[in-house]
Amino acid sequence: MEAQPEPESPRKRQKIANTMDNGQLHDEAERRHEEQSASTEVSKAPSTADVQLQKEADVGITEFVSPDLPGFTGILKKRSIQDMVKISTYTDFLVNEILPSGQVVHLENLKAPAPSKQAEHSTRTGTGSSAPVKQPQEAQRDPPEPVSSQSTQAQIPEHTEPTGKANNEPQTSELSPEDEALLASFFGVEITSLVVALHNKILRRPIAKPREHGTVKSAIISNRELRTKIHQEMRRIFSSRLETSTDNDGAMIISAASVRNSWGTKPNGGAQERQTQRKGKLGWQDLGGEYLHFSLYKENKDTMEVISFLARQLKMKPQSFQFAGTKDRRGVTVQRVSVYRVYADRLVGLNRMLRGSKVGGFEYQPHGLELGELKGNEFVITLRECNFSSFEASTPEKRVELASSNVKEAVQHLSNLGFINYYGLQRFGTFSTRTDTIGLKMLQGDFKGAVDAVLDFSPGALAAAQDPLSSISGNDLISSDDKARAHALYSFKTTRKIHPAIDDLPRKFSAEASIIRHLGGADRSKDYQGALQTIPRNLRLIYVHAYQSLVWNLAAGERWKRHGEHVIEGDLVLMDEHKDKTDQDSTTASVDVDGEVIVQPAADDSAANAEGFFTRARALSKEEAASGAYSIFDVVLPTPGYDILYPANDLSELYKTFMASDRGGGLDPHNMRRKWKDVSLSGSYRKILGRPENCSFEIKSYTRDDAQFVETDLQKIENTGKASSVDVPVREQPEQKPDSDEPAKIAVILKLQLGSSQYATMALRELMKLGGVKTYKPDFGGGR
Repeated sequence: MEAQPEPESPRKRQKIANTMDNGQLHDEAERRHEEQSASTEVSKAPSTADVQLQKEADVGITEFVSPDLPGFTGILKKRSIQDMVKISTYTDFLVNEILPSGQVVHLENLKAPAPSKQAEHSTRTGTGSSAPVKQPQEAQRDPPEPVSSQSTQAQIPEHTEPTGKANNEPQTSELSPEDEALLASFFGVEITSLVVALHNKILRRPIAKPREHGTVKSAIISNRELRTKIHQEMRRIFSSRLETSTDNDGAMIISAASVRNSWGTKPNGGAQERQTQRKGKLGWQDLGGEYLHFSLYKENKDTMEVISFLARQLKMKPQSFQFAGTKDRRGVTVQRVSVYRVYADRLVGLNRMLRGSKVGGFEYQPHGLELGELKGNEFVITLRECNFSSFEASTPEKRVELASSNVKEAVQHLSNLGFINYYGLQRFGTFSTRTDTIGLKMLQGDFKGAVDAVLDFSPGALAAAQDPLSSISGNDLISSDDKARAHALYSFKTTRKIHPAIDDLPRKFSAEASIIRHLGGADRSKDYQGALQTIPRNLRLIYVHAYQSLVWNLAAGERWKRHGEHVIEGDLVLMDEHKDKTDQDSTTASVDVDGEVIVQPAADDSAANAEGFFTRARALSKEEAASGAYSIFDVVLPTPGYDILYPANDLSELYKTFMASDRGGGLDPHNMRRKWKDVSLSGSYRKILGRPENCSFEIKSYTRDDAQFVETDLQKIENTGKASSVDVPVREQPEQKPDSDEPAKIAVILKLQLGSSQYATMALRELMKLGGVKTYKPDFGGGR
């Protein structure tokens, strides 16, 4: 989840000393460790299992749904020896996005789509829709100034059309009678006419900045469900060219949407314009729409890392690309991406320049992708060197049989009973200063403390950077990028010089670079909030959302310890999922459990995320909880915010107690608004339990560490010409000599589908139990 736009430098990794403190574990961690290994004496240096347990307990990950089920151990994301010599493929961890339709995204081809015969005929005869015109200049979005309906017409002046505009570009748009009547029912006839005029003006001047088109303001609309419907219908009717938001009074503000397009085009006919208007090119409507959708395949790369590269090659801004969500760096992932007004052949030509990634599966659509527009992800995970307690003195055949029996039982429990839907450790960062700590300081208004936390580094990393030839012992590994980071931050803190620090700092550390550039400027050394505001917005939100995740994890663990799978009075359920169980006359409560008025949020709240943006929940009555109509899989818990409902039971007090404590930062769960909108949290809802779908597994015996068990989509294209989805695709291995005389090892290949906000590591934790999942050290070293 880290926003790291630049690739990691291919530098060697060096061992450094384990700098972790050897203090006592968290109380809950100690209790669980003693239950599972009462006879084991805790050593001065914590074991790998102890370290993992402590990290999980520190962020509230403590409970299991099926704690008595025996687990097993295995190594996740181990890079093969062959990959260490060549380019790493990380084929032990495959992630394929699942579309809202339920279709699993695969990279099936690398070719540009062939135009239809009808579209080719339209282009030759000139009877088709308009050819692509020059790409509008990227508009620098300024907040629209809302105006009343009486003054709106003055905000929409007529302009002379720029020269060089294609004659067949649509000038106006006529609504269907049904859509016109629908808008009139929303806004009235007068406002509807102004909205249509605004849309027509945008069509006539597509290169103008959004603020130049003006805005339209409706009357106050107090019904939130109606406002939600209006948002959806406006997007549909006007093809996302209009943007709607809600002010604090409940009135809707309609403005021009920001144009997602390239930023290097000259206004009056540059080379790029001539290219997009060259003879024989199909119009966007003939192709299927102005947005090119494609499948992005990547190996051991962040989503933004590849997007940034594509944008640079196309001379575009990364914001021109849209996707439903970022994918794990450490693995092979496939997801859908959209980009505005780019021909597929331009992207196809970039495949020869891409290393560790490919693009394909092109399709033109009238709309771009939106954040959160996915059902979930499909995982194919290989766990190597698996070990079970019943393996002692077993023959190779018996080991495979025992492994199959154990895994089958664990998978059945996971499929039926689910797992606690914790936010995984990656939500909280991989360094010593967790992201939730930074987010807490931001919520407290301690911007200096937040900046110091972002610029924090471990003494061990700095020591390794300053004396790389020193003899250092220990099992932890750290990349040269992390050593360079520590050296750069130390340099800036001691000299306050920008350029030497930036020169040493690897480009992947964008947050640190942004802060250094800001604080190093004249008269800005104390402008800590300004420094934080220079961090890319998505990364800034990760910090405060991590604090919300910490609170949720603690609440979920405590809820499970107190009440388990039982549905109790005051539990929350999502209203949209249970409309059939609710009286038609019931409405959303206007006060919370404490009698405080629920503040309706602005729809443009900048800290809201796609998950649960318009989601509402309600508390169950005692009769409903006992009716059997609801199960634990229906119950949700909120992340702290000003626009959510807290449980109407003992869990509500838990939120207050923890957040008011020193560990919680002395915050009030009912006071989450802040002057800085990026840290003004509206909150969201999350299911207590997750339950994977379409689970399957396979057991493999192997002797070579470089054995590959699962083919990637790219390998399928190379081998057969087309990728296809099968149950658990296992690649047959050629006969090879074993690496040693050691007995054959066991691999478990697991396939499962999870919701968009669920963590595969948490499902594996439930499957394998405490200390079962081990990460391969060379791929997971950290030095901060």
